[in-house]
Amino acid sequence: MATKQRSRQRRSNSSRDRTPHYVAPVLDPTWQSPYAPSGAERHANERAVRLFVVRKRMPQTIIAGVVALALVAGVFIVPWMPGVGVVVALLYAWDLRRSLAGYERRGLSLGAVMLDQFEEGGTSKDRQRLITVIDRLAATFGVNGVSAFIVDDPGYNAALVPNGDDFSLFVTSAMMRDFELIELEGVVAHCLARQRLGQLTRESVASATPLSDENRRLLAGAGMAYRADEVAAAAIRYPLGLAGALRKCASKQVPRDSFFATSKFNDWRWIWFDIRCDRAERDLSDLDDVEIRALALEEW
Repeated sequence: MATKQRSRQRRSNSSRDRTPHYVAPVLDPTWQSPYAPSGAERHANERAVRLFVVRKRMPQTIIAGVVALALVAGVFIVPWMPGVGVVVALLYAWDLRRSLAGYERRGLSLGAVMLDQFEEGGTSKDRQRLITVIDRLAATFGVNGVSAFIVDDPGYNAALVPNGDDFSLFVTSAMMRDFELIELEGVVAHCLARQRLGQLTRESVASATPLSDENRRLLAGAGMAYRADEVAAAAIRYPLGLAGALRKCASKQVPRDSFFATSKFNDWRWIWFDIRCDRAERDLSDLDDVEIRALALEEW
């Protein structure tokens, strides 16, 4: 009898041992959502202008460095030559810093320059509608001091542009007329996401500085619009709204009387929501093309 009880006890214990043990969940403190801008990402975008200026002036930097070193080495010939070398190095560093500040000032003045390019458009209802969307999203993206401007243009586009310490948001009258509220919200969220990602400085400098098309592309950063779409869609939690806006942009050809059909748009293209709106055919190999951007959001 005792043997049978011990056997049953062993079977009971064995059964309990096979029961899965509870494991408390452990959160990874280093995890970050891929759809949220990281500090490193913002820092890289904010340093893009500085790196561009340094690379652009690399030949002058090498010459100034060689001259300064030669003067320092001249201590064996004339005792005061190293002092001259130090002065040369300091003067060049000051000039490099002044050049960088000049680039950044051009970007900060872009909003005021663009205001002179357009005429006011839209209705008072359109303006109230746009202001309501901005008020709702600005706090979400941590962007303050945004002034809204509806510009008279038959093309679909929008841009958030630095204007001194504040920002100017330009939206075309055609976009205000033809886009649903949820689509307009997606467009505004995209523009605000560019600032949240630190892209706006590099894009505004690329637009405001006389550069070749290739240098503008390098400074602004190709594929940046695709990344801003991700951040915007995650913030508004409705990617199909932004996808619908991109689809409408993809289906519309730029009218001949639109600003986006002029050569000036080519200078400023990197600051706009639809960077390639003047493209005759869609290019699915280009991450900035509205067609591929729409497809990506529709697959979420």
